[in-house]
Amino acid sequence: MFISIKQRINQRHYSLLIYIILLLVQLGSIVPSKATFLPARDSLVTSDSLFRAKPIEKYPMYHDEQPRLWNNHLINVKQTDSLFDYQKKNFLRAGIEWFSIQAIPASVNYFIRKDPVSHISFKNFFSHLKLSAWTWDDNLFATNQMAHPYHGQFYFNSFRSNNYSFLQSTAATVAGSYIWETAGETEPPSINDIINTSFGGTILGEMTHRLSHHILSRPSLTKGQRNKKELLAMLINPINGLNRLLDGRWGNKVKGAVVDSSLVHTEVELGLRRFDAKEHDILNKGKNDIYARIKLIYTNDDLDKKKPFDDFFLNLELGSDDSSIVNAVNVYASLYGNRILSNLTGRHRGIVSAHFDFLRNEAFYYGSQSINYNVFSNFNIGSRTKLTTILGGGPVVLAAVPDPYLHFGESRTYDYGPGADVRASATLSTLNRFKFGVDYRGGYFVTISGNKSHHFLHAVSTSASMRIWKNFGVNLYSGYFRLEGHYQDHNNVNKDYPFVRIALAYNSEY
Repeated sequence: MFISIKQRINQRHYSLLIYIILLLVQLGSIVPSKATFLPARDSLVTSDSLFRAKPIEKYPMYHDEQPRLWNNHLINVKQTDSLFDYQKKNFLRAGIEWFSIQAIPASVNYFIRKDPVSHISFKNFFSHLKLSAWTWDDNLFATNQMAHPYHGQFYFNSFRSNNYSFLQSTAATVAGSYIWETAGETEPPSINDIINTSFGGTILGEMTHRLSHHILSRPSLTKGQRNKKELLAMLINPINGLNRLLDGRWGNKVKGAVVDSSLVHTEVELGLRRFDAKEHDILNKGKNDIYARIKLIYTNDDLDKKKPFDDFFLNLELGSDDSSIVNAVNVYASLYGNRILSNLTGRHRGIVSAHFDFLRNEAFYYGSQSINYNVFSNFNIGSRTKLTTILGGGPVVLAAVPDPYLHFGESRTYDYGPGADVRASATLSTLNRFKFGVDYRGGYFVTISGNKSHHFLHAVSTSASMRIWKNFGVNLYSGYFRLEGHYQDHNNVNKDYPFVRIALAYNSEY
């Protein structure tokens, strides 16, 4: 439990903080170059561009000649970025940073805030080591589903930014969360916290590590440009920025060389949405709202084999309805993948992916962390038309679903439990100008902490996109969210959220 913000945080202020952080993440990729018009997608459904097989002719860097060209540039670089000069693991510094992430909030709580739960004793610590001591906490939804994962990414990057592997950094994240739960406070250790901090922290941690690395790997023509990139990369991944300062790497220039093969595609939307969460009459009684949305797709080569986070998708949606400033945060990342079904028409890839979802609208809120297996298929229909389909599903490790009958502790009004979900989508793109898509996501969750119940989630949407001029386009959406709660001792509760959207979109590739 992240005690420095636990239970006392203003939810709207925290949402604004997350908005600022994630918006800065996106700014590093909003740089126009050869743009690809990204598909319009709903916030709960994986983008069709995620892990897609990219046409060679549209991405010249995948030509056989291009890697050799880059290597020749690297040979002639006089002052290469020291990303590749400091590959030795630094366990001492990683350990100090990892420990500081525990010690700083604990010290603030103990000496400044004088919070009673921070007065941990050896008796408390040893009692927390028992499996029977673990329980479920009563924190606010945003604290558990956003604050803990964000704190976990600091554990992750304390090792990742010191040249440790993805798996080694994941282990450090789990260890950091476990130590905090058992030794950071007098309250019993929390099951949901160690899952949210470890799973979510790993996803957010590797994402920020990759994005900061991507920014620092781009060539800089001047010292000023380099320093701006250093600052942005540090805002995305503060620990990596600190380590670059300590190593004397801050501000080093790369003259004319691109040192990795990753691409970041970004689509920024600004538009209007109409929704109705209460009257079930969106046309006559719906509400209008201005919203902004940023989608980021990171790809790292079109390889047959995929390693953790070679590809990932980030979605951030902001609005001004009555729920919160942040309406959706979704991260979907590849863990492993390879080519499959090679004897069938089209190109097919099987991908194991990790998913982090945070949704909050006027009808309901929802958060989950899950693992899916997906089949991504690409078909060419003529020379200028392509069809992309996605079919996937798998276990939901832990979901948080609102429960109007639950008043657990001081501030928890939602159930916790595992489950399963399915995802399916199809997108047709043609003439490099038009895209049409349909998406569905379904989920089933069983409550293990809260009122005896089970829940169904349905999300369906259609989309149409048209590129109107250069990198600018128009996106249209219609969709429907439905959350059904079935309770053993209470009446069932169904929450609906229909919507339509129209937005101006800007696409870039960096």
